[in-house]
Amino acid sequence: MHATTASALERYGWNPQHERAFEEVASPGELPGRVAVEHRGAYVLYTERGELSAEITGKMRHQASGRGELPAVGDWIVYRPAEGGGPAMVHGILPRASKFSRSLAGDETVEQVLAANIDVIFLASALNQDMNVRRTERYLTMAWESGALPVIVLTKSDLCEDLAFAYEEFEAIAPGVAIHAVSGLDGDGLEELSTYLSGNRTVAILGSSGVGKSTLVNRLYGRELLAVREIRDDGKGRHTTSHRQLVALPAGGLIIDTPGMRELQLWETEEGVDQAFEDIADFATGCRFRDCAHESEPGCAVLGAIQAGDLAQTRLDSYRKLLRELAALERKRDKRLASAESKKWKVLNKDARQRARQR
Repeated sequence: MHATTASALERYGWNPQHERAFEEVASPGELPGRVAVEHRGAYVLYTERGELSAEITGKMRHQASGRGELPAVGDWIVYRPAEGGGPAMVHGILPRASKFSRSLAGDETVEQVLAANIDVIFLASALNQDMNVRRTERYLTMAWESGALPVIVLTKSDLCEDLAFAYEEFEAIAPGVAIHAVSGLDGDGLEELSTYLSGNRTVAILGSSGVGKSTLVNRLYGRELLAVREIRDDGKGRHTTSHRQLVALPAGGLIIDTPGMRELQLWETEEGVDQAFEDIADFATGCRFRDCAHESEPGCAVLGAIQAGDLAQTRLDSYRKLLRELAALERKRDKRLASAESKKWKVLNKDARQRARQR
């Protein structure tokens, strides 16, 4: 690939690893780009030629086993420029360095990639009457699984009467995770967040509707780039962002704004649970039995920590709930895989019988 191409794409996070991956798969005439917007199957790409509209090839759509194998915002892709002014055609996706996925709403066996190739995830939670520590705990579990660095961002700090208490609440469910309080109203705390964007790194902002994600993007960008709406009287959020988009900031770095999510179903979070509940895992090393379920077993160090006041019961309750969800998700996936495999062999056997009759 030409040095000028690499230089133009560095602004969007291109690095030597991406270049090697591209050179292994690209055919003559194909170029690399990054997905800036994905909306109902249509794409906008960042490329050396500027922003381009794009579609995926029919072959790519046909060969994808699910939505998780189609391009997502943040993906580096291989495309062929259009001839005659039409959209560019995306032929493939380069390996993802990281991704934040959830089960598609309404279908726990379909992966939806919300953001790809992200370096940092800002988990936004508003410091108003809608503050929800348990919700952040769930986001954090999935953020650890993504491969990106999670950071908790407490927005609307100007509305918080007891900031020290809020910090304590979030520190209890996120040991070792950086926590920053910011205000979109007066800009307090934004300078600290800017450090995560250095070196053209990519940050994704995740959180419920109304926590101030779009306001945060506007502040970091330096002007009103995204529309914002007032929250309702009951403190609940209103949807502003309707689709995910990757924004290149004037000062460097990129940020992915995402729509608020009413539900966040787990997707492959076994390792994420271990990291998000590292405090429980540490206590569990002292349990008498290696397979202790922390229910009523004698010598359970986790239950002992609760009795001693070193661990909150709500923390263990959340841990158990997530494990139950994971177990249920695995059972549903196994049934779906078995059904898909059965259908595949039925088709193969039918084709074989038809060929036999034609001989």
